Amino acid sequence: MLIVFHGANAETFSIGIEDRLGAGHEVVRVSDALDGDGEREAFEKAEIIVGIALKEHHPTPRALKLYQSPAAGVDQIDVGCLPEGSTLCNAFGHETAIAEYVMAALLARHVPLVRVDAQLRQGNWEHWAGRPTGLRSELRSQTLGIVGFGHIGKAIAKAAKAFGMRVLVANRSVVEPTDVVDESFGLERLGEMAPMVDVLLATLPLTEETRGLIGADVLSALPNGAVIMNVGRGAVIEEHALYDAFASGRISGIIDTWYRYPSVENPEPHPSELPFHELPNLLMTPHMSAWTTGTIARRQEVIVDNVRRISRGELPVNRVYPHG
Repeated sequence: MLIVFHGANAETFSIGIEDRLGAGHEVVRVSDALDGDGEREAFEKAEIIVGIALKEHHPTPRALKLYQSPAAGVDQIDVGCLPEGSTLCNAFGHETAIAEYVMAALLARHVPLVRVDAQLRQGNWEHWAGRPTGLRSELRSQTLGIVGFGHIGKAIAKAAKAFGMRVLVANRSVVEPTDVVDESFGLERLGEMAPMVDVLLATLPLTEETRGLIGADVLSALPNGAVIMNVGRGAVIEEHALYDAFASGRISGIIDTWYRYPSVENPEPHPSELPFHELPNLLMTPHMSAWTTGTIARRQEVIVDNVRRISRGELPVNRVYPHG
């Protein structure tokens, strides 16, 4: 089978893939712009495409059997551009990495290792035990509100509970209280949950239902000093409302997923049209929370499994479209 890895993101998942697939498959790597010699032709002839974006301006892959996203999100893949009879699948395996990112970011707010290291190198003993100036807060005193309870939300809830946090969940479907969930709400009751949390964490994918779900009403309902985090999709939180909330100084944030990303035309943009980068109460990271060697390996397993399933005429796993 002809397998095309489309773009820089997909190329990461192609490293060593030939050895894992075995004989009988041709692997071709093409650029995001499809402007290299023979790249458009390879895209059109592909039986399997691994990529994160399919739009009207791309060639039509008429022989396509499987479009495999190497990520969970498929909001940049237009299913209307998929030829009849093809299948769209995604891949998870990122929840462990994201849970570690979330806990590291939250712990850093209570255990300021980098700052106190710098202080001690200057002879500053502010945080020496016994001095009232150096008392720290504890993560276990905090309430975490998780918006979305899929793979990511569940992994984070388990990690948060290990540190003794109180965990609330807002989700589309009902989540019963368990040993890792203290209380749950429907998404329509998100504004009711917001005043109860110290940290509001968005983990949702981007759909028409979730776009702008967290807006000015929810942000204004957060208590003073609250933290908002996003490891889902940027546009789940309304962009201007989020900037205004940070600019007011009333809340702070840790944001990993954004509104503007590198492109062929603009390879090094700021992550929003708004000057988030000028705000002192915001920790910004470049959509890196899931990007680990473990995530790559786990997603490669899904890609290889689905290639083999398609080769045998079987249904692939993690089908997004058509549903079934």
